[in-house]
Amino acid sequence: MVMLLSRISKGTVMDQIYVPKIRAPGFERGVTVAITPLQSKAITEIYRHHVQYLEPIKKIIVDEIFSYFEHVDNVLVAGSFLEEGFEFEDIDTVVLTEKSIDNAAIKTHFKAALGIDIHIICLPLKELLRGIDSDPLFQMLLSRFVAKKRLLVPKDRAIKYKLLDLQLLESKTLIDGFDFLNGREKYKLTRNAVAIASFLNNKPLNASSVDNEIEHYFGEMSVISIKENIIGAEFLLKYKIFHKKLLKRILEGVKNEPK
Repeated sequence: MVMLLSRISKGTVMDQIYVPKIRAPGFERGVTVAITPLQSKAITEIYRHHVQYLEPIKKIIVDEIFSYFEHVDNVLVAGSFLEEGFEFEDIDTVVLTEKSIDNAAIKTHFKAALGIDIHIICLPLKELLRGIDSDPLFQMLLSRFVAKKRLLVPKDRAIKYKLLDLQLLESKTLIDGFDFLNGREKYKLTRNAVAIASFLNNKPLNASSVDNEIEHYFGEMSVISIKENIIGAEFLLKYKIFHKKLLKRILEGVKNEPK
């Protein structure tokens, strides 16, 4: 039996399926056809790093991503996508390759194919391994991931104060634009600053541990309050004090860092 493979696309009035104009006999215009869903090819082997459970629909999405990046060294899916539920805004995808990729075309493809935004970080494996020990935000991102191939993440930490200074600069946006940011933006900036502090204090770097540190610094239930944007002057004052102390510590490190 002859088959054609296609995807359901979003239409103005009705969703639709496109077939090529040059196609096998039996698919002429006006012919009645049966449409059945094609099950995504099962992932026979997948490397999981601190990921115990993944919803079936997310497994299909991961399979689509891994299949698309067939000719690269390795692909990792990480971030909030791996947390239970469907509250993620995009899918953090780390593509390990020496070759350049068309970031915009890839984003367009997955938006059209799956209706999902994808955030891509592309770099060679050696650069990943060289940088992960000194980048707390990247270390936190890769605290949980699934990958096409086995990947061992280094556990050592190398403090580079100039890098931390640049990363903390972004979190100052919370102070400067407090009245204009939404809850998710405020949470992300707070989380990044607290992750940097945890890195300096040699504490675990993962979503739950950093959330616990946020509540340690800013009070019980502060994570929910920040996300729902029901924080005010009291939180902002605490954050200013926290940020000032952290910045002072980092600048002292920059001053004493070997040239």
